[in-house]
Amino acid sequence: MRSVHLTRLLLNLVAAAALSGCLDDGSSGSDDASVGRLNYNGFEGLSYQTASQSGTTNVEGEFRYYPGETLNFRVGNLALVDGVPAQEFVTPLEFYADVRAALANPAFDDEGLSTHTLTEQQLLSDPTLRNLTRFLMALNWTENVREGEGIEIRERVIQQLNAALSGLSGPIDFTVSEQAFAAQEENPSPANQLLAEICFYPADDERCTLPPTLADIDAAPPRPENDEDRDPEIDYREDLEAKRERILDAKRSLEDIDAEDARTYLTRELKAISTVIANRYYLNEDVISHPAEDTDLKSVTIRRIGGAANLAEVEAISTRPVEVVVNATSWQEADVEYFVAGDAGGESELVVSFRPDDTYRWVRKQLRVLIR
Repeated sequence: MRSVHLTRLLLNLVAAAALSGCLDDGSSGSDDASVGRLNYNGFEGLSYQTASQSGTTNVEGEFRYYPGETLNFRVGNLALVDGVPAQEFVTPLEFYADVRAALANPAFDDEGLSTHTLTEQQLLSDPTLRNLTRFLMALNWTENVREGEGIEIRERVIQQLNAALSGLSGPIDFTVSEQAFAAQEENPSPANQLLAEICFYPADDERCTLPPTLADIDAAPPRPENDEDRDPEIDYREDLEAKRERILDAKRSLEDIDAEDARTYLTRELKAISTVIANRYYLNEDVISHPAEDTDLKSVTIRRIGGAANLAEVEAISTRPVEVVVNATSWQEADVEYFVAGDAGGESELVVSFRPDDTYRWVRKQLRVLIR
């Protein structure tokens, strides 16, 4: 039993060290500012500013800050959000004050324990959050943000974005309805107007040129049926039609990134961050056994790899309270008290749910208690 627990602890230490190395990559230097990260898989190309720091997020989505500072984000010359509390992990759910405040109110699962994941999923329906997320996903160099990959907003995209801003019919307002934000057809929204001016291919790619006009196509001669009658120097009507279609098909709009795409992307980023935080904590026992006649109070302790647990809240239940009873929890001591109440041969799981004091996220661990 102890050897299994030691093996798991060593694996967690290795994982934590690997993560630390990933977060610190490219952030070394004499500056003693903390390094934060926008989303888990990275968000490259956003400009940020705090009271003391400024820069552009790298491929890991990293930014620098001092505790207590807030962040302003923009893409090129387009301001996105301001006043975002700087911390180790920042996600778009923390961009807006009302959504950020709602994250502090956990929901309850079927076992009656607090969980942040249900709250996160409810908040993913916020229209402003979805508008912003869809827009930023649409600026990714590749059209789709694949699982395990981050968002990459290249300098070429930013240059085109800056050049197009002055020609929009109005400002890009993320607070309007989703329908208005993604409007297309005859009256495209400012966000779609902007996307239509950006070519997500190298500058010399044909798809980055102006499409042939309908007048040009009508004026062009039809392609001869026989190959030998075709002149390679002439752009035939069919060729121009195909070229126009290729160029127009290469233009992006918010229709290419729908609300479900935004939900899927944010869900996996949130899950990855929760996993990283959970992997930093462990119980001092995974499995333990007690004699049936030993009904004294016992305790299981929550520990953090590389430091004190520093918890804000602790909850616990017994999956079989007739066998094992939870007596008390203590966030100050980071432990749960319990006692055996069943006969020999019985067992139960203690499900311990707790919230570290530096996050709204809840972590869950289990202890299997055997009665002999």
